[in-house]
Amino acid sequence: MISYIKGSLEIIGDGFIVVECGGIGYRMMISGKFLEKLPGIHSDIKVYTYMAVREDDISLFGFYSTEEMDVFKILLGVSGVGPKVALSLLSALTVNELRLAVISDDVKSISKANGIGAKGASRIILELKDKLKMEDMLDAAYEENVSTAGSVTMDIRNDVITALTALGYTGMEATKAVNKVKNASDMDEETLLKEALKLLYTMM
Repeated sequence: MISYIKGSLEIIGDGFIVVECGGIGYRMMISGKFLEKLPGIHSDIKVYTYMAVREDDISLFGFYSTEEMDVFKILLGVSGVGPKVALSLLSALTVNELRLAVISDDVKSISKANGIGAKGASRIILELKDKLKMEDMLDAAYEENVSTAGSVTMDIRNDVITALTALGYTGMEATKAVNKVKNASDMDEETLLKEALKLLYTMM
């Protein structure tokens, strides 16, 4: 098994790259999020890899971090999710965004991935809650600007997120906005809601 490949980035294609190492060009399928992080052509690059072997095909998938690769493997364990769908999910959402969507039961955000409908998104959320480490999911939920969120009570926070989703925002959008509100610990539910809405307007 190939754990990672370190070499020269020679080709950037539509959903794939070719890295030359030891005179051999390795073609790897990658996520859209990885594509955004790529350096220029002929730059040195380290890519973590996963090899999918089937009777009629051997494919190599590349990842910018071991975390992205680990989540990809977890996704493959979800019923109805193969390598292409898993990669599609990681193209639509970052690892932390995916975790956040799972926490907040955000079917809409997961449905943004190509090939995934509302029913499939609901199944993915249900299964990922069992497969992803809850502590990692909670860390991801608070990762952005958690210090500014302060010690706002979970009841107030959850009520505001519920109110925002009722207004049509996704669970992920609502959670991010609430976490970004400065001095949230000093606010009541109504004030926190107003401040979160202001942030959401600027994010649109």
